[in-house]
Amino acid sequence: MTHFVDTHCHLDGEEFQADRDAVVERARQAGCTKILLPAIDQKSCQTVLDTCRQYSGYCYPMLGLHPEEVRSDWQQQLSSIREYIDRGLADHLSPASRPIAIGEVGLDFYWSREFEQEQQEAFEQQVEWSVETRLPLMIHCRKAQNELVSILKRHASQLPGGVFHCFTGNEQEARQLLEFPQFVLGIGGVLTFKKSHLPEVLPACVPLHRIVLETDAPYMSPVPLRGQRNESAFIPHVIARLAEAYGVSEEEICRQTTLTADRIFFG
Repeated sequence: MTHFVDTHCHLDGEEFQADRDAVVERARQAGCTKILLPAIDQKSCQTVLDTCRQYSGYCYPMLGLHPEEVRSDWQQQLSSIREYIDRGLADHLSPASRPIAIGEVGLDFYWSREFEQEQQEAFEQQVEWSVETRLPLMIHCRKAQNELVSILKRHASQLPGGVFHCFTGNEQEARQLLEFPQFVLGIGGVLTFKKSHLPEVLPACVPLHRIVLETDAPYMSPVPLRGQRNESAFIPHVIARLAEAYGVSEEEICRQTTLTADRIFFG
């Protein structure tokens, strides 16, 4: 069996409330060796930590403020989230409480630019946390790559690394992000979509060691499961498409992406 890591799964969400144990068991059976859970706001920091404690040694927390959750109270939210991070880093008795990354953070101007300035300030503050704590970043970016890159460049020499989650862009956008040498691209179900250009874009400019696997579950289920709730057990569909695109075995996809995930988050 091939083994892999799901580097981005909202397993703490209410979508999994009724059958979370079964979802985790299916993930294990499919070959998933670790699931990384991003928080999106103050409230989800608690649900992420609770879930990671429930599945200690299998699920791992990432704590941050998602750009779509940046509102007028963003500073208070960040203050509370930072307390969770500091407590987790100081708690040597409970490894499941220790965050392995700052995330999910970034910029998102897809729906609205109402809090554009606040998003940028919140993101930069969390980038500074990453530099300070040496925790990698789990970055969400939609319709905001130029602004995001501009902020990251200010801290480029000090960044410990991380993942550009849910990459769906073109060659130019991929090359721009890969200029940050410690960062990699998170690839999930979009790769399998009929209209996706990723099967051509990725082999053209992204070395295999600059990719990690993810679901973004419960969203973005791969073909042939589109429309269903996504879960970690579905990643083999992404692995198969990546192997086809790169002309390598599924075992090689799993080997390289697992090595990369372990280096970034557990190195």
